[in-house]
Amino acid sequence: MAEVLTAAEIARLVAPFLEASTQSEIERSASSGSSEAVLPADLFPQLSAYLDLLLRWNARTNLTAIRDPEEIVQRHFGESLFAGCMLSGLLASGASLLDVGSGGGFPGLPIQLLRPDLKVTLAESQGKKASFLREVVRTLSLKTEVFAARVETMPATRRFDAVTLRAVDNMAAAIQFGGDRVASGGLLAVLGQGNGDPAPTRRLAIPGRASSILEIYQR
Repeated sequence: MAEVLTAAEIARLVAPFLEASTQSEIERSASSGSSEAVLPADLFPQLSAYLDLLLRWNARTNLTAIRDPEEIVQRHFGESLFAGCMLSGLLASGASLLDVGSGGGFPGLPIQLLRPDLKVTLAESQGKKASFLREVVRTLSLKTEVFAARVETMPATRRFDAVTLRAVDNMAAAIQFGGDRVASGGLLAVLGQGNGDPAPTRRLAIPGRASSILEIYQR
C-alpha cells in the first residue's frame, strides 16, 4: 500500500484550492470586509486519517481509479474543499447538505470536515462503498448520516439546504432528482464539466484542471 501522507503534506497539496476559493470569495464580497474562513484545527489530521482508510479500502474495493496518494489529495480532497469553501459562505450554521452518489465520500466528507456544524448526508446505493463511508464516519467520530440507497427512494418530504453532485453516473438524471431534493431557496452544486445550463448562479473554474468547473444554482 502507498505511504500515507502527513497532515502537513496534505495541507501543502490542498493549499492552492483553499487559496483560490478564499480569493474568489474576497472578490465577491470585497465591500463587506475579509471573507477568509477559519479552518478547523483538526482538518488536516482528519484528512490524513481519511486518506489512510481510503487507500486501505481501495486495495480491495474500487472507491477511486486514482492510486497515487498525492493525486487523490489534489483531485478528490482539493476539489471537494474548493466546493466546500465556495458553499460555506452561503450556508448558515447547522444547514443540511446532501451529497448524491457520494462514492468514496466526495465532496461530502471533506465538506463535513471543513464545516463540522453542517448536517451532511452521504447518499450511496452501492453496499461496499456505503460500508466504507460508515467506517470513515465511525473512525473520525463524525455525525454524518450515510443513506445506503438511491436518492429517489428517500421520503418525498426530505429536503436539504444544499445538494452536491460530482462524478455521478448519468449526470443529467442526477441533476433532475438531486434538484428535487433542494429546499426552496437552497443550492445545487455540480462539480464536473458543466451541465449545459447557460445561467448558473455562479460558475467557477476548479484550480489545476482546465476542464473542471463548479456550478452553483440557487433554487
